[in-house]
Amino acid sequence: MRLFGMVVLLLLVAEGMARGTSRTRRELSSPLHIGGIRDPYGSYCQRRGGCCPGRDDQCTVPYLDTICYCDLFCNRTVSDCCPDFWSHCLGVQPPFIGTCERNGHKFHSGATYKENCNLCTCGANGRWECEQYACLIEDDMIQAVNRGNYGWRAANYSQFWGMTLDEGLRYRLGTQRPSRATMNMNEIHMNMDDNNHLPHYFNAAEKWPGKIHDPLDQGNCAASWAFSTAAVASDRISIQSMGHMTPQLSPQNLISCDTRNQGGCAGGRIDGAWWYLRRRGVVTEECYPFSPPQQTPAEVGRCMMQSRSVGRGKRQATARCPNSHIHNNDIYQSTPPYRLSSNEKEIMKEIMDNGPVQAILEVHEDFFVYKSGIYRHTNVNYHKPQQYRKHGTHSVRIIGWGEEREYNGRTQKYWIAANSWGKNWGEEGYFRIARGANECEIEAFVIGVWGRVTMEDMHNHNHNHNHNHHHHHHHGRRK
Repeated sequence: MRLFGMVVLLLLVAEGMARGTSRTRRELSSPLHIGGIRDPYGSYCQRRGGCCPGRDDQCTVPYLDTICYCDLFCNRTVSDCCPDFWSHCLGVQPPFIGTCERNGHKFHSGATYKENCNLCTCGANGRWECEQYACLIEDDMIQAVNRGNYGWRAANYSQFWGMTLDEGLRYRLGTQRPSRATMNMNEIHMNMDDNNHLPHYFNAAEKWPGKIHDPLDQGNCAASWAFSTAAVASDRISIQSMGHMTPQLSPQNLISCDTRNQGGCAGGRIDGAWWYLRRRGVVTEECYPFSPPQQTPAEVGRCMMQSRSVGRGKRQATARCPNSHIHNNDIYQSTPPYRLSSNEKEIMKEIMDNGPVQAILEVHEDFFVYKSGIYRHTNVNYHKPQQYRKHGTHSVRIIGWGEEREYNGRTQKYWIAANSWGKNWGEEGYFRIARGANECEIEAFVIGVWGRVTMEDMHNHNHNHNHNHHHHHHHGRRK
């Protein structure tokens, strides 16, 4: 607070110097109350002991971060009078104190309230002036989706309320579009003989019970690059080890430690995440729990986990778990990722044979309010200005597919995918999205991966975790 006093003092000194030379400084100073009086009930002239008749440039009182005057001259030039000058010196109503109405209450100029994501301020003219940002949750968008026949339902989410659309795109996604080199990754093509019968419905969680992990919540951390990678690796390691290991891998381990060309909670790339998972490995979510960035979105927590090579590409932790209650700091690794073709049948076969896959998704403004059904990006905002229609890149995990007969007899095909916005979003954290039409680019870049699982791993882990895995012998046959 010392500094605050100093500023006022300097201003007073500066005023004094300016007066000595010429009297223009005061005429030129900006009117204090153009925005309305900010402290209408303050006592200034009164405290100073009355008003000074005529012009007296010394008749000042500190006011907020500047000074105000109590001489009659203040009223004649710009209004740099103290808030109580008119009532105290002239016995009249102050001229431009705006009062705004809201819910039957009066507010003075300068008062503010928040309307969803926009700050509204009571202006000097007695009107509320509100910012004009597009909000992440817009009521009319929810209603338009639910009135229309789009095949899905929209809802309000309290965790998104009050955020602007730009903030939603900035803090809730966080996967950079793959680089051209990555996009040029060779696709693997499968041998799709006609006898490969793909069922109409498939859900990995039903084929591999207990091995497909629940969706996590990335909070306001733009790190879907880490969440989707950790989720797919968790499922794949569990499936491949036939349930001997069922780790929920730690996105935080990637966010804090995979910092080469990655931005942590400010966004990153999945190719970098897979490189890290293969070369360094990560621990479980229990061992290294997620902590959403309260302070600054770009704050990347210090890396708390180190590992060293123990030969044959395997690694071992050299640090304790950041969560001191957990002692199991096993490191899990993957093989290099491989890219699937964009052919829906090949993606389906891969999921059915080997488990969930990772996909890039373009998220549009209407996806945030998805509640249930088969998502397709709608045109409900086409009549609005451009700022209401925006999108950003995200990554998700596809765990299965299905199809639904509509009442008009048409069949709607869909993917079942897990998001990372918590379990209260969508269908318990999952969403269904149109399949076979590259809806929101979901089929354009799809990744599979193998866990690094050796017989020796399965042996060791089986001893540790004997109690919860009795029925794992008949799954995991590989092609």
